[in-house]
Formats: sequence, structure tokens, C-alpha cells
Amino acid sequence: MSSGTVAWGVTAYEAESDAEAWLRRSPRSGAPVATSLDEAFARRLADQILTLPFATWNFGDSVAFEALVASTEHTGEERWAAFVRGWGRAWATRSQPFVRLDATAPGHALVSVAERFGDAILLDALTALADYLMARPLLDGVYELWESAPLISPYGDPPLSEDDRRFLATPPACICVDSLHFDPPFLVALGRATGSSQYVDAGLAQAERFVEVLQRPDGLFDHFRLRGVDRSFGPGWGRGQGWALLGLLDVIAEHPDGPDAPALASVRASAVALVSAMRDLQRPDGHWPVVVTDPQSGDEFSTTAFMITGFLRAARLGVVAAAEVIDPVRRAVAALSEAFDDTAALTSVSAAVYASTVASHYAHVPRGYVVPWGQGPALLAVWELQEAGV
Repeated sequence: MSSGTVAWGVTAYEAESDAEAWLRRSPRSGAPVATSLDEAFARRLADQILTLPFATWNFGDSVAFEALVASTEHTGEERWAAFVRGWGRAWATRSQPFVRLDATAPGHALVSVAERFGDAILLDALTALADYLMARPLLDGVYELWESAPLISPYGDPPLSEDDRRFLATPPACICVDSLHFDPPFLVALGRATGSSQYVDAGLAQAERFVEVLQRPDGLFDHFRLRGVDRSFGPGWGRGQGWALLGLLDVIAEHPDGPDAPALASVRASAVALVSAMRDLQRPDGHWPVVVTDPQSGDEFSTTAFMITGFLRAARLGVVAAAEVIDPVRRAVAALSEAFDDTAALTSVSAAVYASTVASHYAHVPRGYVVPWGQGPALLAVWELQEAGV
């Protein structure tokens, strides 16, 4: 892949070929077996995550790095956090000039390990990254993710409108809900760690803009928005709700004035609305469908892991009352305990979604892949369960 001196400076991004490459390299999960979601399983899952084909950097890796940091925090065993630190230090040796994919760096996790190990070199590299990311153009007040949106031909081979074909031929710049898990928590955490209010303020402002631009009146988030188009796309994508919820809660948890800070009022309200919407859309079996508003769209077990994590974290931070989420969590736990194969791989997880202006695309993304955005949320969910005693 080519590189540029600014995050949005790469225009020749071949989303179709990139999608095909990830399908080829990602391991496949096996048949599900009954699993006890205890500390022993969490340790096993953490070790399994170390074997995944991470990239420096790529969408979806951030949550797995955060889960490894959480493993060290819960057990006191440094090897998992040391793995994250090592990856970050290796990146720091070549970090400049920054490249497009640095917009997907697991900044929040790297701030955590920089603090844990007193790593000034890594923290300096992260500060430079933050300055670089904050120099990107704004799209509806949100830092532009790609100059050319990663649109691919929709899975399921649906008919395309004239606009769909035009967007595919020449994708406009975009912002994506995934970045709510990247930029705002990273900037707020960095600001807290360095005592720099400019990063805290920027991260909080970004979270608020994501809410204004991508959250719908029903509380759910759409996937993405294109420059020059007065609408958003990808309604009801289940894993997207997970990215949004954890991003919002990370901002609340990292804010230096505490989770009840008045400045966090709109972010807290957004998280409450999202939790409420997802609680009401849970299936009787404890899972959520791929497209949470479409019961016929199939299984997507990463969403279940995200929601266990998000619901319990929201209760722990006082964003919602524990009584409001405990029953949905218990149903989700029962479902998740039947969702791993005998290698600790979470089953029925979709491959990278990329983006499509065709809504039916999301229900047809291939599933059954062992990927960071499945394993990471699963490990976080198990640790949240241990902490909550559920």
C-alpha cells in the first residue's frame, strides 16, 4: 500500500482487493461447543488472541489490544500488556511519516500500556499521532476517515441504483461509526495521561459530533456518511452498535473529571439511548441479528459479546442502572456460552464489512471468521462478567 504525509493523502485504496485478501488470510471457526465463561477460559482466550493476524494498523484490531490490556489488569500477568507495548514500540520506530491506516491505531490501548510501563517514548509517539489525526479535514464536524470511502460491491449481489454505481466508481470521502471507538477515547485518554486539556476537549467534541451525525432518533447508529450526501448509510448494523457503545463508554471512563462530569451529559444520554434500543432488540435466544432491526438477517455473535461488555460497563459507570440490563446480560451470557468452538474461537462472526450504500449488504457479509473484532469483544465480555460476578 502506498503512503502519504497525511492520513487522508492516499487516494488509491483498493477496497475490493483488500476485502478479498482478508477473507483468504482469516482463520475459520469450527462447530460451537458448551463453554464455561470463567477466568480460566479468559486466559485461554487471551493467549488465542496473540495468534491472530494483526496489522499495523487495521480496522477492528483496537478492541483485541484493549482486551489484552484488560487481561493484564485483571490477572497481574504482564505478558499480555507487554505484547501490546511491544507492538506499539515497534510501530513508534517507524511511525513518521504517518500513513493513512494510522487513523485506525489502537491509541486507547497504547496509552494504557505507555502509562503502565512509564514508556515516555511510546507516549511521545502517540502525542505526535494525535496532532496528526487532529489536522485532518472535517466532514460534518467529524475528522475525515478516508478521502476515498472503502466501498465494495455489496455482498448478496443485489440490484444497484444509479447512485450506488456512481459511489462505487468514485467513492467520496467518508466518516464511519468505527472511528467512535478510535479517535474520541484515544484523545481523551491521552489528554488525561499528559494533562493536556486540548486532547480531552477534542476527544469529547468528536464524540458529541458522532452522536449528532450518526445516531438516529431510535438510539441506533448508522454505519457511515459520505461527503456531499445528505444522509447516512448502513442502518442497524449490529457490530457498529458495539463500536459506538464502547467508544462512548470509554470517553466517559477516561474523562479526567470523572464519569459524572457535567461535560459528559450528552455522551451519557447517547449511551443510555443506545443501550435502551439494543436491550429492546435482543432476540429471545439472547443474541442479536446481523442487522438488529431485521430479525431475518442471521447470526452475528460478535454483537452479543459487545453488548455484554457494553451493558455491564454502562452499569459499572453509573450510566444505566444495573437492574435495567441484568436480565438481557444473563440471556446474552447463556447464548455466548454456547457460541465458541473447541479452540476458543467465537463462531458466527462476520468478516470485515467494509462499507456499502446498499442496506442489504450487511446481512450477506460472509461469517465464520476468527478475527480481532470477534475475539476482542468476547474476552472483554468474560472479564466484565468476572468483575460483575454475573
